Amino acid sequence: VQLQASGGGLVQAGGSLRLSCVGSGRMLRTYPVAWFRQAPGKEREFVCASNWKMSQIYYADSVKGRFTISRDNDKNTVYLQMNSLKPEDTAVYYCAADTTGFWYYNVAEEYDYWGQGTLVTVSS
Repeated sequence: VQLQASGGGLVQAGGSLRLSCVGSGRMLRTYPVAWFRQAPGKEREFVCASNWKMSQIYYADSVKGRFTISRDNDKNTVYLQMNSLKPEDTAVYYCAADTTGFWYYNVAEEYDYWGQGTLVTVSS
């Protein structure tokens, strides 16, 4: 599986962005996928995750109600819709897939495939 994240950019506080993560190789549709982010000088943190059929969806408390994860399995793509963005959302955002079969949704080390990251900058 190869993952390609895109959609980052510069946005004012209160604005919106939609990130995309396209999978290639083995079909992304069968694996749990997550978004993590890493702000400058901070550790990578969990943002959200879903299983392949979106019957299990999890969000970090810091983004709950503002961010939405979705996936189009026909397009092998996972999305992160980010609304009401805040300066503290500024980070490099990474998508990740867990092909191991043991899914600990908020543990970065459990994900074995990662996209290259896309930078989101929220100005105040």
